[in-house]
Amino acid sequence: MRHLITSIEGEFHRYKKLGDETIAQLRDAELAEVSPGGGNSIAILIAHLAGNLKSRFTDFLTSDGEKPWRHRDEEFVPHPGVSRNELIEKWEDGWTTLFKTLNALTDDDLFKKVIIRGEQFSAHETLHRLMAHASYHVGQMVYLGKMFRSSDWKCLSIPLGKSDEFNLNPKGQRPTIPDDKS
Repeated sequence: MRHLITSIEGEFHRYKKLGDETIAQLRDAELAEVSPGGGNSIAILIAHLAGNLKSRFTDFLTSDGEKPWRHRDEEFVPHPGVSRNELIEKWEDGWTTLFKTLNALTDDDLFKKVIIRGEQFSAHETLHRLMAHASYHVGQMVYLGKMFRSSDWKCLSIPLGKSDEFNLNPKGQRPTIPDDKS
């Protein structure tokens, strides 16, 4: 059975889509722009999240989630010449690793043990933790994207002032017209 895993996959897809739509709205220079106060750029957030996903979900149930080939600290070093294509490739690689692993799991696997940095967790604890981590960083990306694009930003959820309209048709379906039997 995969009821719970399917739900987890759905949430991860939702966060990936928010990241995808943020990246698509930004100019190349904005991807590498440092956030206010000297914080991480979107390029750094992409490198970090992709590195985390790839490390944690490679051999998810069989090896420590912090792989010896991952160099986490390097994910936070600015790479001024990095291209949009390189960032997207890195982004997709991390998410592909995650989704490939999730696709192979069943709900029974949620109770298996997973190791991260030598510490043992149940797989379901790990998935919740990693989903929170992904949502945190994608949220940072969205915030920065909205700040950089300002009035050009295209809302990724329900636009302000449109809640009532959305609630009339929450799934975006066209209203059905009853058959005219007069």
